[in-house]
Amino acid sequence: MMDDITSHFAALSSLIPLRPIRSDDDYDRAVATLNQLLDAGASDERHPLADLVDTLGSLIAEYDDKHFPLQQVSPVEVLQFLMEQHQLTQSDLPEIGSQGVVSEILRGKRDLNLRQVKALAERFGVGPAVFIG
Repeated sequence: MMDDITSHFAALSSLIPLRPIRSDDDYDRAVATLNQLLDAGASDERHPLADLVDTLGSLIAEYDDKHFPLQQVSPVEVLQFLMEQHQLTQSDLPEIGSQGVVSEILRGKRDLNLRQVKALAERFGVGPAVFIG
């Protein structure tokens, strides 16, 4: 039985990288394979290859976490980035309050409240969590 498992695993692994990802080439191959599976409809949990998508996604996520860690960003940094991207000034954010209130938030003297977080999330089309420290 072990010989059968070994030969089947070797054959499957030649097509799909079902082992820890150890190099950029392995990573690229895993991502390409995952994309092909998703294009074939395997993201549907009823699809016969849905578990394979989950497994491959976990291997990719593990490599991502190790090699491309996310930087912690404060809510103020997010707001400053979005303001820059949308070419906004402090007075362009009435949903936060007056220009003085916006200034205090940007300088870290005041935190965003729940109403402001919801308004900003809606305005910029992002999840409210990005504005919560």
